[in-house]
Amino acid sequence: MTETGRKRLRRAWLARLAPRGEVDLDRAACPRTVIEDAVARLGPGPVRWAIELNNLVVRQIVAEVPHLGGSPAAVELLRRGNEATTLRALSTLLDSAAAPPVGEATLEGIREFVHRAIPLERVLQGVRVGHAATTEAFLRACAELVDPDVAVDEVTSVSRELFSYVDDLSDAMIRAYLAEYEAWRTSAAAARADLVRSLLSDAASADADEASRALGYDLRRTHEAVVVWSDSPDDGSALQAAAVEVLRVRGATATLAVPVAAGRLWAWGTVSADRTRSPDGTHQAGSWETIAEMLSRRQVQAAFGTPGVGVAGFARSHREARRAERVERLRREAGRDARHATAYADVAAIALLATDLEAAGDFVRRELGALAERGEAMAALRTTLYSYLGAERSLMDVARRLHVARGTVTYRVKRAQEVLGRDLDDRRFALHTALALAEELGDAVLLPRDIQR
Repeated sequence: MTETGRKRLRRAWLARLAPRGEVDLDRAACPRTVIEDAVARLGPGPVRWAIELNNLVVRQIVAEVPHLGGSPAAVELLRRGNEATTLRALSTLLDSAAAPPVGEATLEGIREFVHRAIPLERVLQGVRVGHAATTEAFLRACAELVDPDVAVDEVTSVSRELFSYVDDLSDAMIRAYLAEYEAWRTSAAAARADLVRSLLSDAASADADEASRALGYDLRRTHEAVVVWSDSPDDGSALQAAAVEVLRVRGATATLAVPVAAGRLWAWGTVSADRTRSPDGTHQAGSWETIAEMLSRRQVQAAFGTPGVGVAGFARSHREARRAERVERLRREAGRDARHATAYADVAAIALLATDLEAAGDFVRRELGALAERGEAMAALRTTLYSYLGAERSLMDVARRLHVARGTVTYRVKRAQEVLGRDLDDRRFALHTALALAEELGDAVLLPRDIQR
């Protein structure tokens, strides 16, 4: 028997790997052709095990090296690359000679890190975190599935081979990173992105005329910033098209777009100087309803800053757009329906209050007490009370807005006050603010389930 044959026989336990939960191969991060090839070489059980493991490892990598995440699309790109790496590790343990080379999914992630200006040290830190978690899972499975008489030798062998595999992988990733960095450093796109980042970090000392010539965009004008994103890492051109389209609808006569990460783009449009107020949906430059419909068709989301003049306004409007984006991401994490268009002017108070999310949660739970419990019934009471206070206690207005009977509003307000345990005029501003935070951010600021009544 050949050495390869003996190794395959010794590694027969790999074929018995299976996930702990349900894993749908169609929801794998890698392309279908990669998964089909892996199933043909390794079997469906081990491939499902690797996909499940990858999802856990990626969560750990993002938790320990947040720079490598940053958006759903960036995390999906990381998931794709690490999934390919995990499958390749499986193939290497079974037959190193037959293992596929470092794939496009891994190299694609390296290019993304370079373009996002993530230092090589951070990338390698992510590799180390992933290696530790992946090796632990392989060794645990080995100890469970291998005959106890040979388990120690096999665990030692697997550990040694995985270390060698990751060492070779790190070398390949370093070479790919440095090559991409050199190409990117000399590209026009990199110069453009670096200049924009410089303007955003130090607007006061910027030479507006020189920067305008370099960017082909007049920085002395009035600007409206937008951040556009999607959950897909492959929508670069679609994001730019969406940004230009919505800015044109907003009345922009010129636009500047800068891709900053997989599935994420920053953009600005020059707008009329008299557009310094927040849009209310009826402005001649285009309503939010129209813009939301356009973004929905493209399956992307966008957050807008308020217009600002000159380089300082360029930077301020961008900061506002990013704050509005953060509010929308917090809403999504809390299970709220996606809002395709978010204007900073509409969420400014929430954005500021949620700057310290932990403190915001403490405030909400303290002000609302039992009214901060999770669940549909309590959510209906909070929504009704929030609308009631906002409508200056007009039962008819609230009933019309929530599409319920007036009697239902009356009952819910009374019940909410009972749960609250105090008069609605006691600390009314604080009460209304806490309800607003609960409406927008949901579970992120409500009582944890394990301490509810």
